[in-house]
Amino acid sequence: MSIVVTGATGHLGRLTIEALLDRGVPADQIVALGRDTGRLADLSGRGVATRRADYDDPGSLRAAFTGAEKLMFVSGSEVGKRVVQHGNVVTAAKEANVGLIAYTSIANADTSSLVLAAEHKATEQLIKDSGLPYVFLRNSWYLENYTGQLPTYLEHGVAGAAGDGRVSAATRADYAAAAATVLTGSGPANTRYELGGPPFTMTELATEISRQAGTPVSYTDLPVDRYTELLVAAGLPEGYAAVLADGDRGLAQGELEVGDDLAKLLGRTPTTLAEAIRVAL
Repeated sequence: MSIVVTGATGHLGRLTIEALLDRGVPADQIVALGRDTGRLADLSGRGVATRRADYDDPGSLRAAFTGAEKLMFVSGSEVGKRVVQHGNVVTAAKEANVGLIAYTSIANADTSSLVLAAEHKATEQLIKDSGLPYVFLRNSWYLENYTGQLPTYLEHGVAGAAGDGRVSAATRADYAAAAATVLTGSGPANTRYELGGPPFTMTELATEISRQAGTPVSYTDLPVDRYTELLVAAGLPEGYAAVLADGDRGLAQGELEVGDDLAKLLGRTPTTLAEAIRVAL
């Protein structure tokens, strides 16, 4: 069995490889892919095969997928370019006759109105059209999106445009562990999992930070355009700020709240908001 993992130089791809190793997959049956193989040297030293792969380079993908039984397809990070890039991945996977594609999509991809969802929905269709067996790992937000901002929250409070919407955020490690479960299991193909942890509101986020840090933190809810302006004023590019604010709009409408698929795949309760904040603090 050969499991190929794309994006191995990134957080989720690397954690998926670690989760596969933790589940007892022999290192020589795992192939780690990245644009810069130098950043994969430590994995190579542990017996994991490494190959160069670039979503903009179809030839590199064809070579990288040779002999792959299963492919962990981590979505690209270049918003606006992903349909073409992902099409290259799917075409190469079909040419390599990959036995299963596990694609990291977004929560409720087929019904979501989020700007970020459009490329994921298009990619899911490309995979379906390829005729290859697939599993869609529809991840909600990362808890790290929030815990990574703790210094800002403690100084300025939490701001957003999420209203009373609840987000089923989970840690990257939990999403990776779920992916490893799918890649090493014998579950049904041509299926999807809506993945996320115990949901919470932004007010609950602020309350939990206050409780653990001993510093009063409140949530300020803003209209989407005002929140976009705030993010731009904080130094974010306007386009990126607009995407983040649109994410809060979708959150307010319930588009990032999902059920318990993640818990079922993990066989346990995913890391909670309180646990993640405790570790981050």
